Amino acid sequence: MFELFAGLDAWLALSLILALAFVLFFEFINGFHDTANAVATVIYTKAMPPQLAVMLSGIFNFFGVLLGGVGVAYAIVHLLPVELLIEVNTAHGLAMVFSLLAAAITWNLGTWYLGIPASSSHTLIGSILGVGMANALLTGIPVGEGINWQKAIEIATSLVISPVAGFLFAGLLLLGLKAWRPLSKMHNTPEDRREVKGKKHPPFWNRLVLVISAMAVSFVHGSNDGQKGIGLIMLVLIGIVPAKFVLDLDSTTYQIERTRDAAVHLNDFYQRNAQVLGEYLALDRTRGGTDLPEQFHCDPKLTVPTMDALHKALAGVSDYRNLSDGTRAQVRRYLLCLDDTAKKVSKLDSLEARERADLEKLRKDLTATTEYAPFWVIIAVALALGAGTMVGWRRVVKTVGEKIGRQGMTYAQGMCAQITAASAIGMANIFSLPVSTTHVLSSGVAGTMVANKSGLQGSTVRAIMLAWVLTLPAAMALAAGLFWLAVKLFV
Repeated sequence: MFELFAGLDAWLALSLILALAFVLFFEFINGFHDTANAVATVIYTKAMPPQLAVMLSGIFNFFGVLLGGVGVAYAIVHLLPVELLIEVNTAHGLAMVFSLLAAAITWNLGTWYLGIPASSSHTLIGSILGVGMANALLTGIPVGEGINWQKAIEIATSLVISPVAGFLFAGLLLLGLKAWRPLSKMHNTPEDRREVKGKKHPPFWNRLVLVISAMAVSFVHGSNDGQKGIGLIMLVLIGIVPAKFVLDLDSTTYQIERTRDAAVHLNDFYQRNAQVLGEYLALDRTRGGTDLPEQFHCDPKLTVPTMDALHKALAGVSDYRNLSDGTRAQVRRYLLCLDDTAKKVSKLDSLEARERADLEKLRKDLTATTEYAPFWVIIAVALALGAGTMVGWRRVVKTVGEKIGRQGMTYAQGMCAQITAASAIGMANIFSLPVSTTHVLSSGVAGTMVANKSGLQGSTVRAIMLAWVLTLPAAMALAAGLFWLAVKLFV
């Protein structure tokens, strides 16, 4: 880890330390802001003592980050257009990272202080979108090209569908439990059980399910939200010390050969489908007869010369460390552009489903050495998120347990909300889509309240909905304003 500071100027090293500290502070806040939702039901129902619940939740968040991969991390990163990702320089990189993190941290702290279960995911995504749009305005490119709108629509869809699904499935699950065992003790609230039975804790099996499902929510939260921090750190490292992080310098010879072979197979794929893709990719150009323009940019019609340039740069290479700093940056640029074009090709209606599946496999091999994260980055994010889990949970626990419905939550409601949240976030992880733990769980609780005919507290629901509606545009505006200010003053 510490070798990344070698050879850096003092001001650059300080900037890097501050940027990494900002990211880890954001993850720490995310821990006590979002993970309070993961332990809210298990604490409110007295299934676990608060201190034990948050400690175990922190541990499960840690392992969730550790084992979650980087799919969601790069889904977040690729909200920014590929041109910005390949052209970012140190000054712009610092302005971008500090602006979006300052906006995200400010909004998260404000909503946490008010006890509103707002979404860190919405906050971070809004901040990234704001920076992308501001960068487009400042550099004179069309605003529509300042953001990867295709990825933004995919993420927005998952953010909208997941809480709706949480509301419906949690409510239906509760109705199923009521139909199966209408007189069960699981339909008591903690207050009812203490007053009638004189007992503090839920019945054994209900308690077991509550504990297991709460830890499952913590694990999937870590694997989903933790990856957002990983993606941010990789943006920081690539923007500030690109020579060491534009490619995975620990890639084995086999991984480099796999990347090189993927480019060869990608070329074969395009030639095989030349009848369909020839005009879109300008495949009729004489190979070797066209060089890349001096002001290179990602264009599907430059696919042939880009592949030629990549083959030339990687010819005989068995270790990325043997490449010069400039060549590493060029290789990353070629790989990202080829992947971006392949992604666009995969969306063409004229391509057969089987060919589309083959193309997706090639994309994974093509980006294996660019979409990565060093182990120390994963550990640092896991520790920050796990530590944050163990503080600041009380405000949100009270909101989720008592202020969404007009009466307290029953054990069955807690189980249904948690099982639904763990399942929904787990599915999102499989498809590398960021979702909001906050909104999935709180909407699940609301769904069980409606199914239980408990009714909802209008003031709390309005506050949550208001935060849900305002978080994205507020974070966008704040991040865009900070980025504009930083560029005008310091870049």
